[in-house]
Amino acid sequence: MGGVHHFPVTIVELTDDDGVTGYGECAPSSRYQENVEGGLDFFSLLDARQLSFDEVASSMDHVERLAPGQFAAKGALNMALLDGAARRTGKPLHDFLGLTFQDKHYVTSFSIGIDRSEVIREKTLAARDYPILKLKVGVSEDKANFTALREAAPGKRVRLDANEGWKTKEQALEMIEWFAKDSQVEFIEQPMPATSAPGDLAWLKQRSPLPLFADESYRSASDLAACVDAFHGVCVKLSKAGGVSRAVDALKLARGAGLKTMLGCMIETSVLISAAAHLAALTDHLDLDGNLLITNDPFRGVTAKNGVLSFAEAAEPFGLRVKAKDVK
Repeated sequence: MGGVHHFPVTIVELTDDDGVTGYGECAPSSRYQENVEGGLDFFSLLDARQLSFDEVASSMDHVERLAPGQFAAKGALNMALLDGAARRTGKPLHDFLGLTFQDKHYVTSFSIGIDRSEVIREKTLAARDYPILKLKVGVSEDKANFTALREAAPGKRVRLDANEGWKTKEQALEMIEWFAKDSQVEFIEQPMPATSAPGDLAWLKQRSPLPLFADESYRSASDLAACVDAFHGVCVKLSKAGGVSRAVDALKLARGAGLKTMLGCMIETSVLISAAAHLAALTDHLDLDGNLLITNDPFRGVTAKNGVLSFAEAAEPFGLRVKAKDVK
């Protein structure tokens, strides 16, 4: 059903002289001109003597100076440093960051990708245990695909992600108005390209019957000014933002500007998904299903039974609360 796809990632492991280990994950996206090879080249520039769990800020100064870009790779190092720092202090990551986490309180959506209508119907039926679905749209078959989803899941809450698929403001508005006829459609991500004219994005926001969330338009906090007039909310991803620290900044600044917030993901293992879960208190919505969409997750961390996030079964009490599956 749907075929097999491979999404290479890189796992970073930092260990100090006391044997404390911190994990990070580099899940680069071609959308941002990043790949695994570029990340590995970046890691080769590191001077391990400049990295310390006791000095995360100065360690990141070294990381940031190495080369421009490479946000996914830098984010993996930021994650590993914070994981190790939190483990050293005997705290889970959210507590180390001064945040809270309510176990079995936060709910993630489950993604249904673009495919043939019959496959979308099958995938929707297979996702029956998840209370919120996210359907990828932005193609000519949008209406048929949504109809197929609805046949399999009548009345279920649905979020839409156009991935920059509608190229004009008029096309985007026409499609949004059609989807908005369904009262269980909650919002839509990135209806138009991030390169669209600011005036076109503002025009669409003023007329849209559904809330609009920036994804590709909001990589980090530096994009806030451009998004305030164009969107109702933002989707933050650790890989595109450059790690946990930058994601926290991006979420807090967006909330301060009156925007709704969501945490999203790429196709990722439980390392990145667990790291993001620790930031759930800063969000209104979650789309943390990257580890649910793979068959070879090498780590255990946060779980999402029936879409509800929980660390109750986590093997580690501190840091990211992740552990390699082959470690007893």
